[in-house]
Amino acid sequence: MPAEPAHRMTAREAMALLTDGAGFTEHRPQPRTLPPDGPLGWAGYDAARERAAERTGEEESVVYGTGVVGDRECVLLSFEFGFLGGSLGQLTGDRLEAAYELALSRRLPLLALVATGGSRMQEGMVALTQLQRVAAASTRLRAAGLPQIAVVRDPTTGGGWATVGAGADVVLALPGAQVGFAGSRVRPPDADPYAYGAEGQFAAGQVDAVVPAGELRGTVGRWLRALGAREAHEAPPSAAPHDPPPAAPLPRAHPSSPTGLPTSGREAVERARSPQRPGAEAYLADYFTVRLPLHGDRCGGTDPGLLTGFGLRTDGQPVAYVAQCGTPTRPAGYRAAARTIRLADRLGVPVLTLVDTPGAANDAEAERAGAGAAIADTFAAIAAARVPVTTLVIGEGGSGGALALAAPGNTHVTADSYFSVIAPEPAAAILKRPPAETGATADQLRLRPQDLVELGIARSIVR
Repeated sequence: MPAEPAHRMTAREAMALLTDGAGFTEHRPQPRTLPPDGPLGWAGYDAARERAAERTGEEESVVYGTGVVGDRECVLLSFEFGFLGGSLGQLTGDRLEAAYELALSRRLPLLALVATGGSRMQEGMVALTQLQRVAAASTRLRAAGLPQIAVVRDPTTGGGWATVGAGADVVLALPGAQVGFAGSRVRPPDADPYAYGAEGQFAAGQVDAVVPAGELRGTVGRWLRALGAREAHEAPPSAAPHDPPPAAPLPRAHPSSPTGLPTSGREAVERARSPQRPGAEAYLADYFTVRLPLHGDRCGGTDPGLLTGFGLRTDGQPVAYVAQCGTPTRPAGYRAAARTIRLADRLGVPVLTLVDTPGAANDAEAERAGAGAAIADTFAAIAAARVPVTTLVIGEGGSGGALALAAPGNTHVTADSYFSVIAPEPAAAILKRPPAETGATADQLRLRPQDLVELGIARSIVR
């Protein structure tokens, strides 16, 4: 069952939780006068707005401005659920669009604290079309290479979830928050409530992390740094495009033994498959001082055998990472990898990939989930990346399922790894050879680390 939501914070309480006394400067858009009772002439609408204003002290369902979270300046927008359920109307759209434009003009990240029931019934289709305004404003911010983080509070449903919330680069949720496109009054009566909560959305790969309120400020502050946001005292850059960042440094090798290079293909495969060989977790723990996972493929799937996210190194350098953990990579893993690489490319953050898989998952479920398309999309994400991608093969490099994460011209290998067109066992089977010839087939494939360097597949052996 989902956790019980905590106290339902007001818009300003939510912002104060993030800024922690660092200050908030409110902005307002150019005023607009609506016709009596709104664009539809909905009887009693003006009176309902007046009561909402008296109850909450707000003029609309969104408050926005600039503030500092941790040591990073950003544009904050926060929904006031007490004002007509945090619903989106024409004046809300004015404020949301103005918040995105403020972030664009000042080249600041946008942090949205969302709590909304969706579009405002009293404004009909005029309210619904505000979602198009939000989507366009978000797209302009994305094209400028500026990050968007959403913190979804209780509740976050309808069009607000489907634009400001789920449309962000990183989605964090408060425990127990109701999160979903369908609100509680419009979903099927027998629907599983877990699917509409923060924890259920996390399990389905739609939310990156469920973060308790007390940890939110620190978590968001780290995310702002990892996504490349400038410090509060820094001047904004003069031009929008990023200069290419330096390549991510190579990780240090973590050899399973002090022995040298494998003398045969069979030995190379055995060393790569050894349970004593350090895996992705060991490499990432050594490489980063702060690691912030991205979770899920945004299509309802997750792959625990592939780790993605952003991290900070000792010198504060942000690096995005995609790391295979030695299992067959599933379609959701490849989609998560492509999502991470494209986000890093847009933000100007270098990428590190760690290759370690016997190959892509090849069961029927993987085929139904679009294995081929997901792998193709990962190849495309790396091929299109303008930021440098650095790859280290730390274990098995099994066929195209491994190559999809390898950087052309910047792939390195450890002494405990191999890379092959296919693993030697299926290679022997394809060639109709008996199992006894698997070792000889491994030798013929020239899959050892030193072979890969000689063939020009790998640039170096990291020891």
